[in-house]
Amino acid sequence: MTVTALDPTTALVVVDLQRGVLAADTVPHRTADVLDRSVALASAFRARDLPVVLVRVTYAADGADAAPGRTEAGGGTRPRPAGWDEMAPELADLPGTVTVTKRNWGAFHGTDLDLQLRRRGVTQVVLTGVATSFGVESTARAAHEHGYHVTLAVDAMSDLDPDAHTNAVTRIFPRLGETGSTAEILGLLATGSGLSPTTEPG
Repeated sequence: MTVTALDPTTALVVVDLQRGVLAADTVPHRTADVLDRSVALASAFRARDLPVVLVRVTYAADGADAAPGRTEAGGGTRPRPAGWDEMAPELADLPGTVTVTKRNWGAFHGTDLDLQLRRRGVTQVVLTGVATSFGVESTARAAHEHGYHVTLAVDAMSDLDPDAHTNAVTRIFPRLGETGSTAEILGLLATGSGLSPTTEPG
């Protein structure tokens, strides 16, 4: 796993680090560690005046805006405590961030994420968040399909299932982009040596 380059206009996209999600027990990384690493990346991105997008998921109380369809796993919408969809204040309080609200696993469908990125000239996204095999993987697939270069900070994401996390990190993500650690990405940002020329995404 290694991250070879960051485009001059790379955005950090943080998926679902909100109160209700951060209360979950995740593997292989605790949500507290995922949050800490995401905050470190967000602070470094903002220090370089690079975009940071905070993605939150929410649903209407009656579930009318949830994705329809039958699933064997059940699930769907269920009553949630007040404030479950509030972003972690460590991220929400950072100046200059953009918040995108979704009602699906992925952050592109039914949102203005692509518009927000393209208006800022973004050609590459770095992804973090919970859960690896749900919101992060769905967003990574869509980012790849939209023509963005995709980088995944694999120690700044976690899952409810260890096998699902491992499958995404070892089998899915390498086909969508580059995987690496928070430290590697911070190193490229600090030196600027990894920032490479690029063309607009398709």
